[in-house]
Amino acid sequence: MRVRRFFGFFLHLGPAGPLLLGIGDSSFLFLPFGNDLLLVILLARNHKLFPVYVPMAALGSTIGIFLLDLVCRKGGEEGLRKMLHPKRFDSLKKKMAQRAGYAVALACIAPPPFPFTAVIAAASAFEYPRLKLLSIAFFARSVRFSLVGLAAIELGRQILAIARSKEFIWAMYFFIALCVIGSVYSVAGWTRRSGRAQS
Repeated sequence: MRVRRFFGFFLHLGPAGPLLLGIGDSSFLFLPFGNDLLLVILLARNHKLFPVYVPMAALGSTIGIFLLDLVCRKGGEEGLRKMLHPKRFDSLKKKMAQRAGYAVALACIAPPPFPFTAVIAAASAFEYPRLKLLSIAFFARSVRFSLVGLAAIELGRQILAIARSKEFIWAMYFFIALCVIGSVYSVAGWTRRSGRAQS
């Protein structure tokens, strides 16, 4: 099954699985709950690796945020202005000026549909200190993945039973198709907007 191969690839990587998926999930790819699901399956199988998997997932996500930051910080405020509607730009600028750190932390903890990418892009474009951005992101993602991991440990058997069901397999087919479409749209959008911002 292709779905099992998709997750199986990352599962067989061990601690590197959450690291690599986290990089893609937090940069320009569209993988909502991707790393959460991977972490749940890994920890449902082996509770003892909680102290390894959680930091690796948080580190991968932080690296993805760093890649996003490199692009958005280069475009700067003017680049972001060209990418966003004027009202949205003004709203983001006001929020970042008042409580950027809080917004970044919330974006890293909250699940979709919270506008994670938009918040990180705005913080970078408005030159929020990179070290603070990455530190907050790592801490907040560690909190999120710790909560996910604890839930996986507590409900491990039930989770594994669900993961083996036909309903879950079909849901994963839909999820992967959504991720592929979303990722193509996301990368194309960022490429288009970046080119427009530089012109």
